[in-house]
Amino acid sequence: MRLYVGNLSRDVTEEDLKEAFQAFGEIKEATIVKDRFNGVSKGFAFVEMPVEAEAKAAIEALHGKEMKGRSLDVNEARPRPERRSGGGWDGGRSGGGRRGGGGGRRSW
Repeated sequence: MRLYVGNLSRDVTEEDLKEAFQAFGEIKEATIVKDRFNGVSKGFAFVEMPVEAEAKAAIEALHGKEMKGRSLDVNEARPRPERRSGGGWDGGRSGGGRRGGGGGRRSW
């Protein structure tokens, strides 16, 4: 089960998360989401626990618990919304290509 862990202090490390969640069962992965440009934590993470009952016990125990000065927000992670593939100009085939601009009156 994939868990969302929010309201993280920037001082929290992935090891801190693993240590907190291991008290409830096996941790497959713990990943703090970081800004890709400066590497600073965005204040949330995802923890993957393979056994659902253990994950639910972790949610129950850790939601609202303080870690390094912040009260944790722990919930089941929602599925990632589907992203449209592509990007860039496709020659107008998708209907979203370039359009005439401007508006206003034209005088010929």
